[in-house]
Amino acid sequence: MKILKGNLVSAPALGKLEIVEHGCLVLHDDGSIQSVEKAVPQSADAEVIDYGDSLIMPSFVDMHLHAPQYPMLGMGMDLPLIDWLNTYTFPEESKYQDLEYAHRAYASFTEHLLRSTTTRAAVFATIHVPATLHLMELLENSGLRTYVGKVNMNRNCPVYLREISKNQAVRDTAAWLEAAQKFERTKPILTPRFIPSCTDDLMYALSGLRRQYDVPVQSHLSENFSEIAWVQELCPRSKCYGDAYRQFGLFGGDHRCIMAHCVHSGELEQEMMKENGVFIAHSPESNMNLSSGVAPVSKFLENGLKVGLATDVAGGSHESILRAMMHAIQASKLRWRLQDQSVPALSFERAFYLATAGGGEFFGKVGAFREGYEADAVVMDDSGLDHPQALSVRARLERLVYLADERCVREKYVAGERVL
Repeated sequence: MKILKGNLVSAPALGKLEIVEHGCLVLHDDGSIQSVEKAVPQSADAEVIDYGDSLIMPSFVDMHLHAPQYPMLGMGMDLPLIDWLNTYTFPEESKYQDLEYAHRAYASFTEHLLRSTTTRAAVFATIHVPATLHLMELLENSGLRTYVGKVNMNRNCPVYLREISKNQAVRDTAAWLEAAQKFERTKPILTPRFIPSCTDDLMYALSGLRRQYDVPVQSHLSENFSEIAWVQELCPRSKCYGDAYRQFGLFGGDHRCIMAHCVHSGELEQEMMKENGVFIAHSPESNMNLSSGVAPVSKFLENGLKVGLATDVAGGSHESILRAMMHAIQASKLRWRLQDQSVPALSFERAFYLATAGGGEFFGKVGAFREGYEADAVVMDDSGLDHPQALSVRARLERLVYLADERCVREKYVAGERVL
């Protein structure tokens, strides 16, 4: 057994923040949480690791990011989505056919993700099987818990980044799924890039692979108006963008599913997501950078939808879930002030929940300090954020979100194992 001692902060329920000052997080040797205590249990036969006045927080979960785009962080942020993809993204992703380049880029990505606050993530790779498996190997060795997807795209993309046929795409995806079975911490997730990039027959075939291998799904949904109109042209029988995924059998229900963005998801689409248990990956900075808009995240929460936060590297300019919290709060305020005052701004407590337990639910019992949950913990030292007077733990927590970077990350645990 292990006991982590420090200022424990957790959001076990939406809008609820629990703080135990100088408390103890008692871990089972199987990597789960036994209990939260106000002091070291007298009968405990365990190693006590005392982090003093540091803050200890649960798993920070990044629900959506693109590993091959990490080298292009901060580039093309003045362009809308489709122009940005054609000018920057597709040329960069094509480089991963070269496994030597893929190693250099993915090693950098993995190292930065490890040093960030993130402990769990859902990651897009590229269409290239060897590079995707190499990324999974690097993440496996890091100790983080991730889902990684080999991307599928066989239309409406450059020839140099297009799978040559539906049959070849299915063969490659099946081979990747077979090879990925060897990993324990890094799991495969089926990843059609989005409906415009995949023909109908490929989408139906991917649905068959999903059933055969019992894997979850991730993709993009309702990011901007031109994309939504495009999907309506491609799938005229669909009632909405999400309904197109549903018709292909790739929209939750009997499987876990993440849809990124959902900036312009209407009432019908929201109802479908709720009915099918689809997780929304809210990517506030990316949606601002690419002029997509601001998702009504408070409305999603009030309607009972499942929501987590995402950096969306490289639509987002960083890999920090702390900054994603900040951007989510700021964007929601602007949306409330400038667009729709019927949807309230996001509170700090709710944003913290989204960053931890909200996204953590996709991974199981993850993201809160509760008995039986997996023992993810991020230890943060805010002593470098000096202040002229003593602050409460709640105030220090908020300052960490707005002012901290990876230099404040002291140590990280994932499922009870120290990874940093």
